[in-house]
Amino acid sequence: MAVGGQAVLEGVMMRAPGMVATAVRKASGEIVVKKEPHVSLAERYPIFKSPILRGAVGLIEMMVIGIRTLNFSAEVALDESDNRNGNGAAKKSSSSENLKLAATVIFALTVGITVFFVTPLAVTTFFFDVEQKPLWFNLIAGGIRIGLLLLYLLAISLLKDIKRLFQYHGAEHKAVFAFEKGEALDVASASRQSRFHPRCGTSFLLIVMAVAIVLFSLLDVFLIQWLGHISVVTRIATHLPLIPFVGGVSYEFIRASAKRSETPLGRLLVAPGLWLQKITTKEPDESQLEVAVAALRCALGEEYLAPAIVSVPNPVSVN
Repeated sequence: MAVGGQAVLEGVMMRAPGMVATAVRKASGEIVVKKEPHVSLAERYPIFKSPILRGAVGLIEMMVIGIRTLNFSAEVALDESDNRNGNGAAKKSSSSENLKLAATVIFALTVGITVFFVTPLAVTTFFFDVEQKPLWFNLIAGGIRIGLLLLYLLAISLLKDIKRLFQYHGAEHKAVFAFEKGEALDVASASRQSRFHPRCGTSFLLIVMAVAIVLFSLLDVFLIQWLGHISVVTRIATHLPLIPFVGGVSYEFIRASAKRSETPLGRLLVAPGLWLQKITTKEPDESQLEVAVAALRCALGEEYLAPAIVSVPNPVSVN
């Protein structure tokens, strides 16, 4: 059974087949757990289980789920959810939250595409002629993307709140590892695990950028042969629609390399992502591990847990 998740504000979201659970620790020390049934598009429509397509669709699904759970964790951390009362108010809040989620997704996509996609292309165009050496052009653009990503991650890692977020990220990995190894889902077992996981989204970002270099280079060669000349606008217009495809190919690469992570080749392939996790994960404390374990227990359901490890410390269910 495949499980995974992400860190949120003062908590962890975990996803298991059919369920998403988010556990957040309030300022009072109480753990608030929200469970949401979730059936992926791949489960509803078998066509989305196809290689590459499953990765592209899953990437979009995880982005929507991730932003929604981040919004929930922010409310809990700030105790905003305690101020909700009345069915009418709840409905109004739900409607406004959907609009806020849509706006956040659009904003995040716009900023991400502009900073990590359009900007490297535009900058490289000023200094390099794509029509002469498309491979070198895309290598330079890809290098700029990776450089921007590293600078961004290093900069935010200096912030106190982000450091805590990265600690919860480490806690998420440790809890998942404990489950995957068949150990008890408790703090003691999780604490013994590594905080570096080969299927992490951090690794995925690096693979996306590497795959983009290869695919966009091939595309540029084809466009040059066909059109004779390609402008920045043409490259953006042709590269942009391929981002989901790049994500799908990258997902298949991560999936294959994770299965072979114990082989010499597998270790070589996952190494860059694990190195990057030295920035995006930090060693969690016991209270953070407790939250990660609570989220995973709730996502899995009691049928997957031994009686001795079913109880969730200080749970509060939020429907």
